[in-house]
Amino acid sequence: MARMTGVIFSDLGRASSFMSLDWVQLALKQSLGFAAFPATLNIRPQAAEDTESWRRLRTESAGVPLAPVRSGFCAARLYAVEILGETGAGNIAGAILIPEVKDYPSDKIEIVAPVRLKDHLGVRDGDALTLEFLT
Repeated sequence: MARMTGVIFSDLGRASSFMSLDWVQLALKQSLGFAAFPATLNIRPQAAEDTESWRRLRTESAGVPLAPVRSGFCAARLYAVEILGETGAGNIAGAILIPEVKDYPSDKIEIVAPVRLKDHLGVRDGDALTLEFLT
């Protein structure tokens, strides 16, 4: 299975309102098998090989579609991952959520998980996080 490492960064904080919507939570639970913490963790690929792994995943796998059930929201794609807990916290099942919007940055990777990852893993902006792609 392919892996990539990314650097954690904070963004605008818009994902939390989307992630808190009932229909989004239900769709994520049906697609992923867990209730997602109502926010995402953002990473950017750390090195050229990480960028290539991420590009290859997006071109070789369609991911799981997340269709909007309410107008005014975009569709998204989910890619199952395992988040590798390098601080002794253990691995965590999660997914990359990519909104299907024009001009979405190709190097912005939003991760959903059943826990608040920064707290659970003891990480912060600037730290590295490794993902193993399951799709």
